[in-house]
Amino acid sequence: MTATETAPVDSTALPDRAESVDERQPLAELFRDLRTSPSGLSERETARRRLVYGANELTRRGGRRWPRELLDQFTQPLAILLAVAAVLAWVGGTPALSIAVVAVILLNAGFAFVQEMQAERAVEALAAFLPATALVVRDGVRGEVKARDLVPGDVLIVAEGDRVSADARIIDGDVLLDLSSLTGESLPVSRSAQAAAEAGSLLEAHDLVFSGSTCTGGEATTVVTRTGMHTELGRIAALSQRVTTERSPLERQVRRATWIIAVVAVAMGAAFLPAGLAAGLGWTAAISFSIGLIVANVPEGLLPTITLALAAGVRELARHGAVVKRLSAVETLGSTTVICTDKTGTLTENRMRVTRLWLTGQEIDATAPATANDPRARARVLASAAAACTTAEAPSDSQPHGTGDPTELALLRLADELGVPTTPAERKKNRRAVFHFDARLKRMSTLDTGGDAVGDGDAATVHTKGALETVLPGCNRFLDADGAAQTLNAEARLALQQAQDRYAASGLRVLAVAQRALEPGQSIPDDREDAESGLTLIGLVAMADPPRKGVADAVARAHQAGMRIHVVTGDYGPTAAEIARQIGIGGKNGRIVTGAELDRLTDAELDAVLSGDGEIVFARTSPEAKLRICEALRARGEVVAMTGDGVNDAPALRHADIGVAMGRSGTDVAREAATMVLTDDDFATIVVAVDAGRRVFDNVRKFVLYIFAHAVPEVVPFLVFALSGGAVPLPLSVLQILAVDLGTETLPALALGREPAEPGLMDRPPRSRTAGVIDRALLFRAWALLGSVSAALVMGAFFFTLWRAGWHSGDPTGGGTPLHHAYLQATTITFAGIVACQIGTAFAARTDRASLFTIGLRSNPLLLWGIAFELVFTAAVIYAPPAQHVFGTAALSPAQLAVIAPFPVIVWGVDELVRWFRRSRTAPVAVPVPDRLVPSVST
Repeated sequence: MTATETAPVDSTALPDRAESVDERQPLAELFRDLRTSPSGLSERETARRRLVYGANELTRRGGRRWPRELLDQFTQPLAILLAVAAVLAWVGGTPALSIAVVAVILLNAGFAFVQEMQAERAVEALAAFLPATALVVRDGVRGEVKARDLVPGDVLIVAEGDRVSADARIIDGDVLLDLSSLTGESLPVSRSAQAAAEAGSLLEAHDLVFSGSTCTGGEATTVVTRTGMHTELGRIAALSQRVTTERSPLERQVRRATWIIAVVAVAMGAAFLPAGLAAGLGWTAAISFSIGLIVANVPEGLLPTITLALAAGVRELARHGAVVKRLSAVETLGSTTVICTDKTGTLTENRMRVTRLWLTGQEIDATAPATANDPRARARVLASAAAACTTAEAPSDSQPHGTGDPTELALLRLADELGVPTTPAERKKNRRAVFHFDARLKRMSTLDTGGDAVGDGDAATVHTKGALETVLPGCNRFLDADGAAQTLNAEARLALQQAQDRYAASGLRVLAVAQRALEPGQSIPDDREDAESGLTLIGLVAMADPPRKGVADAVARAHQAGMRIHVVTGDYGPTAAEIARQIGIGGKNGRIVTGAELDRLTDAELDAVLSGDGEIVFARTSPEAKLRICEALRARGEVVAMTGDGVNDAPALRHADIGVAMGRSGTDVAREAATMVLTDDDFATIVVAVDAGRRVFDNVRKFVLYIFAHAVPEVVPFLVFALSGGAVPLPLSVLQILAVDLGTETLPALALGREPAEPGLMDRPPRSRTAGVIDRALLFRAWALLGSVSAALVMGAFFFTLWRAGWHSGDPTGGGTPLHHAYLQATTITFAGIVACQIGTAFAARTDRASLFTIGLRSNPLLLWGIAFELVFTAAVIYAPPAQHVFGTAALSPAQLAVIAPFPVIVWGVDELVRWFRRSRTAPVAVPVPDRLVPSVST
């Protein structure tokens, strides 16, 4: 029995387990055991099998990793530091303080853990933006289904660029597979329906494909044998499931900073503990003082706030059509200096339509309607040959937009309009062999018979289409004005080149179409070079692919942000240059570097080409050339974003700082290699992502500034207490510091992570690759400016309250003394003063250079709500009797509240004056746009 004679599906005889099927048995027996046929399963049968076999996906073993991740929160340097403080408090005889510090550790760890779990779920949820699909045959009809819905017995189509979704046996065709995910072998291997005689391991079987591998060439029809955890990939996953998380440079910088903070805090505590004892403090007071220094230096909310800000950036980018696969990519986007972009589908709409046809002595407007004396009879030969050399499928009821390459869909549409339609069934029946499109050769060929199918000994025709410069060397004849084959001479070659240049100058993409009829009885060549020789050139096909709407504006924004854009395409140079000129890339004197020229350049010469301030169109590039351009740019210190959609783009996408794959038109290989996937395939989305990346980085700096600024007014009271030898009572308790750091500080810090972009954000040059989130300028502004002003204000309020009550240096203020209530009010006003200064710091931190008035007070409503909560929480700590007992506070009078009421305005006002002074001394930041980046204007 042959494969086509397979018995009908009998669901009752279906194997209970997928592993009971022998993939290497004869094909007819395999169809019998799987109860399927080359026409595929029915929808009802696939639904039943999904219940039997489950979803085609890998399951995570051992549950979630939350216990280990929760434990990690207690091993952070700041958590360890607080634990040391808790132990000191217990040893020092203050168990209540020790319990309070432990509670802080638990609260902080729980908060950070919840935020990281939310961030993880947010990133995992983005998989819904890119549902993995597979092309299958069901009920004899091709269609796309979710890869997780595949079942054993499905007929699966595997084509170039696809990620194989299940283990399967090849029925027809041949493919090149990248099995590196399974075997570690980097070189692709050939697989076809012809099984090898010798038996080896399953992975070496010549007629099997495996889940997790990728198809780098060819096309094959397969029958699924195993799915999910029963696949070879599933077996490997069951043996060893490793999930590693990569910390971003930003997170590493902040972690380094927390270690520095921890060391400084411990050093200060250790240094001032003997100093306090020498000054006459008792052990209890000295230990409380040291604990206060440690706690005051710990920014408890820093790490979870950064994680939340990055996760929020990822979610925002997803809403704009950019799926970021790693949190670390968000900050890298903000420092991008060069974008290397493809042309077709990224800068253009990728909606090809044939507009011009060139035949010897005749040019035809393909968009004009046919007339009574239609001159397009010769064009039908050209259209028929071009349509035969395709693998795409025209729109149908099941696939209203068609499937396949847009260029091939345009050729099929042309053939249909000229009255020579090509159906998939007819094309498959006539096809004897196919040499798929090769990115290096830039052409594709098929061997077909005409009319009804005939035997192998009958005549066949080679059809070839591709770039003129790659097709023409294989031609020795051309069709003249009468349709007769003539020897290809210099005059004909010149006419062809002139036609191509003319079309390319108008931004049209040009394909050459050729054919060769084999002699009756001549064997079909199995060598590509042999098949693509001795061709007869039929003519040229010119297609229009207009620029996308909004791309020109996005290019202008990228230039204003100091980024250069190079076009790296496989298209013809003048065509790509004209499209680039229309959208503003390259300017008046844009340079074109062809693949052949690039191959001749040494590394030093390529560096010289890229060192200029102009933008370049790299045309007819090979995969190696694209990777070489990326490496050369990165060697110069550039931060490179590289776009791509094909299998050949994967190496460059992996090597770039930001690999950007196309979500709609891109292959699985490209999406797998990329860091970011554009769900709308639009170049403008890249610029939006860069904007978002810069904003996320700026916002991280804003809340780091906000958190660091409060360390000074929290530390200074303890220093005053220690340096005075206890003559000045402790102006702030440790529990009051914790109330600030965990109660009043957290929500405004989170709100600063959602701050809108500061004016002029995209007018700045890209930041350096080595620029850190914490630098000298930030520390100076946090500690020397905002922190010092806040410390002076709160200490002034503290002493003012005591002096008004008649206090003098050294007077006792403990419980039972006449000044005790005044002392409680003084520490309370210190606490409330810090909160008031926090409000001013929050408004000051909203901008780095611009005035607050340029963005408005109400442009971040989350911050206003955070401040409202801050005030309510502070009032509860001050006026609620239970809170007064815990935090050691006392109610403040209206007059005392009036003392601290101006603090927010004073803190913000000082910072606003400094920023005004900086703006007045330096010119506005502007990115110079070189003349060659200024697009020419045509009337």
